[in-house]
Amino acid sequence: MTSSTAISLLLIAMAAVLAPVLSELLSRWHIPGVLFELLLGIVIGPALLGWAQVDTFVKGLSTLGLGFLFFVAGYEIDTARIRGTPFNRAAIGWGASVVVALVVAGVMVATGFVLSELLIGLALTTTAIGTLMPMLQDRQMLGTRFGDMLASAGAVGEFGPVLAVTIFLGAASPTTETLLLIAFLLTALGLAAFMRRPPSPRVVEVMRRHMDTSSQLPVRVVMLLITAMIVVAVALSLDMLLGAFAAGMLGRLLFPPEQSPALGAKLHSIGYGFLIPVFFIVSGMGLDLEALTSSWTVAARVPLFLVLFLLVRGAPALVVYRGVLPGRSRAALAILQCTALPLLVVITEIGLETGHMKPENAAALVGAGMLSVLVLPLWGFAVLGDGAEHSGSSTVVDGRGERPTPSGLPLTE
Repeated sequence: MTSSTAISLLLIAMAAVLAPVLSELLSRWHIPGVLFELLLGIVIGPALLGWAQVDTFVKGLSTLGLGFLFFVAGYEIDTARIRGTPFNRAAIGWGASVVVALVVAGVMVATGFVLSELLIGLALTTTAIGTLMPMLQDRQMLGTRFGDMLASAGAVGEFGPVLAVTIFLGAASPTTETLLLIAFLLTALGLAAFMRRPPSPRVVEVMRRHMDTSSQLPVRVVMLLITAMIVVAVALSLDMLLGAFAAGMLGRLLFPPEQSPALGAKLHSIGYGFLIPVFFIVSGMGLDLEALTSSWTVAARVPLFLVLFLLVRGAPALVVYRGVLPGRSRAALAILQCTALPLLVVITEIGLETGHMKPENAAALVGAGMLSVLVLPLWGFAVLGDGAEHSGSSTVVDGRGERPTPSGLPLTE
C-alpha cells in the first residue's frame, strides 16, 4: 500500500465518522448522514482540496460498498410482506415510469440534449431503496402499511433498472443477456427452494452458539453467500449488483426468524459502519465539478433532472396508489420514491465508458441524485407527517398480501 492510498483511507475514515456527527448536530432538520458523506467526499477529493485520491484500492473498497448496499437492500425486503397489493402497485408504477421516461428521453435525444434514450430513460426510473431503508428504520416505519408500500416501490425501482441494465447494456446481445438472466434467476429460485426447507436442529444450534463467538460463523456464511451469488452473476456476464441484491433476498431464508435480528444487526454494522459509507464518500470524490460548473447552462441541468425524477418516477404514483393510500401518504410516497443515487453512479459510468453520455449530463445526473438525497426525504417525510393513518400496522394475513389497516379494512387488490 502506498502512502497516498493510506492517507486517502485515513481521510475517508475521518469523513465516515464526521458525517453522522454533523447529521446529529443538525438533527432538527433531519438531514440524512449519506448527504454529508457525499459532501465530505467532494471536499477531500480531487474536485476541491485534492487531499484524497481514488486509486485502484480505494475504488475496490467502493465497489464492495456498492455491492453491500444492494445486499442490505435485498436483505431488508420481506417478500411475505410486500407481495400482493404492494408489489403489484409498485410494478405497475415502475412500468408507467418507464413509458414516461422513454418519451421524455426520446424528446431529449431528438433535440440533441442527450445521446442515449435508453441510458437517460433508465436513470430517470431508479429509486435508492438502500438509501431509504435506514430512514424508514430510524423512523420505525418498517413493517407499517406505508413502509411496505415504499419498500416495495423502492425494490422494484432498484431491481427493475438493474435487470434492464443487465439485458440492454450488457456485453452480449439482448437475447443472450436475457437467456443468461433466466439462468441466474433459475439458480436463485433453486437456492431459495432449498433454503426454505426446515434446517436441521443441529445446524440451527451450531449457528446459534457461534452467533457471538469469535468465529462469527453465521456472518461468514452470509459473506460466502454474497460472494457466491456475485461470482455466479459475473460468470454469466451479468452485473454484480444483481448477484448482491439476490444474495440479500436469499439471506433472509438462511436462518430461522429468531436468529434474524441478531444477524441483521451484525450485517448492518459491516455495511453501514464501514463499507457503505466508503461507497458514498468515494462517489462524492468522483463527482466532476469542473464539468458541472463549466457554464450556467450545465449547472442548470441539475435541477432539471431533479424535476424529471419527480415527473417520471413520482407522478405515476399519484394515480397508481389511489384508493390504496390516503392523499398525504400517496404524495409522500411519490416524492420519496424519486430519491436516487447508487444506480445513477453505475449508469453514468457505463455511459461515459461507452461514449453514450455527455460528461456534463453524467455530472448533472449524479448531482441531481445527490440533491434528491438531501431534498426529497426532508420534503417527503414532512408531507407524510406523524399521523396514525401513515404508520398503522400491516400484518400479513394470507399469501395474497391482505393486510389489516388502521381502519380495520384489508388492503387487497
